Amino acid sequence: MTSRNISRTATMILAAGLLTACGAEQDASSVTSAPAGEQPIAIAIHGGAGTITRENMSPEREAAFTAALTAATQAGYRVLEAGGSALDAIEAAILLMEEEPLFNAGVGSVYTYEGGHELDASVMIGNTMDAGAVAGVRTIRNPILAARAVMEQSRHVMLSGAGAEDFSVTIGLEQVENSFFNTEQRYQQLQRALERLREQQNTGDQIAKVEGWDPAFNMGTVGAVAVDRHGNLAAGTSTGGMTAKQWGRIGDAPIIGAGTWADNESCAVSATGHGEYFIRYHVAADVCSRVKYQGLSIEEAGRAVIHDVLLPAGGTGGVIIVDRAGNISMPFNTEGMYRASKNNSGELVIGIYREE
Repeated sequence: MTSRNISRTATMILAAGLLTACGAEQDASSVTSAPAGEQPIAIAIHGGAGTITRENMSPEREAAFTAALTAATQAGYRVLEAGGSALDAIEAAILLMEEEPLFNAGVGSVYTYEGGHELDASVMIGNTMDAGAVAGVRTIRNPILAARAVMEQSRHVMLSGAGAEDFSVTIGLEQVENSFFNTEQRYQQLQRALERLREQQNTGDQIAKVEGWDPAFNMGTVGAVAVDRHGNLAAGTSTGGMTAKQWGRIGDAPIIGAGTWADNESCAVSATGHGEYFIRYHVAADVCSRVKYQGLSIEEAGRAVIHDVLLPAGGTGGVIIVDRAGNISMPFNTEGMYRASKNNSGELVIGIYREE
């Protein structure tokens, strides 16, 4: 796909998704199951995990998240339903979330310690296990497009910083001022984090031990996984990273095997949570390895990694998983995770809280 086609595709996806967001629920009822013997399709998305409770969520904010999750899921599912690739489907879903200020990706990304934004993203496809990623970019409007372009139009897997931005310019991706990603809510979040960090300087303690440090500062990501009519899997993840991150910190989102993984012989995974732990425990790849080599279902594998491996080590977050049979699992060990899915029968599932 040429850069011009990428830009045109992005524009069409964004326009279609935004125009149909309000009518997403009606779209869900019109989808029918695949004919007998036809490869099933499915998509799942997440918008971050953390301390998300009904008590701290206004009805208006809950409705806004529900609408955004619905629109992104429907955008990706429409691609699959029309016979498009799993890669195109996850791109469609993530593009909408990168344009939605509610999420920590694209517009609405968290601030760095210095008061700017550094964004990460990655994609992987299961049939060839090709992958692409960008890390620490500041001027690329949609990092998920850049990650895909690295996979399809370069000889590398990951590009970072100014080099990734230079590459994105050469292929025609839209560039913006770093302030394009600003939002007032994230700015106030930065101020709270900086206050805690100043306390740390006085005590000498590690950040995680500072009284009043909000775990939400450490996480926030969007992602999508899908299986298409050809039985191919794809996964993608995009994030603004950790609030008040320093020194060019990179989390798990752009790291293949940690935050993103897809293999047609097992499953596709996108992760969200405290990235340092997801890197150490190569969470996304570990889930799929348990499916591939131990014969576990995606539900069993996801539960084992998220609850039995990650949580005892101090890691918090979750994953979304899909396999070639169209099965979906979305385990997490936090109080909530913004998540949604749509299976081959057209069933749309939206979740925010743990009990859902």
